[in-house]
Amino acid sequence: MLCGGTSQPVDADEQIQKICDSMKPHAEAQAGKTFDVFVAKTYTTQCVSGTNYFIKVHVGGDEHVHLRVYKKLPCNGETLELSKMLQDKRHHDPLEYF
Repeated sequence: MLCGGTSQPVDADEQIQKICDSMKPHAEAQAGKTFDVFVAKTYTTQCVSGTNYFIKVHVGGDEHVHLRVYKKLPCNGETLELSKMLQDKRHHDPLEYF
């Protein structure tokens, strides 16, 4: 990983799914619809003044969304926020910085 770059994509784990679960209402509000399925598939991270998580999330059928979730540093409360979401993604679409 380059300084400031993102890590290689890896399979999502329980911790990443918990982040997705907490971001689901925010993603639904941004998309203007509800998701029956919201399962984290893969993710990458970027170390900034905190951590950016780029997460590929299955939302039903062949549809996916990509989330960028920012986790603040411990000294700032380690809170999470949905920074950006890309819609209309598919399983084969690469998870890249956005």
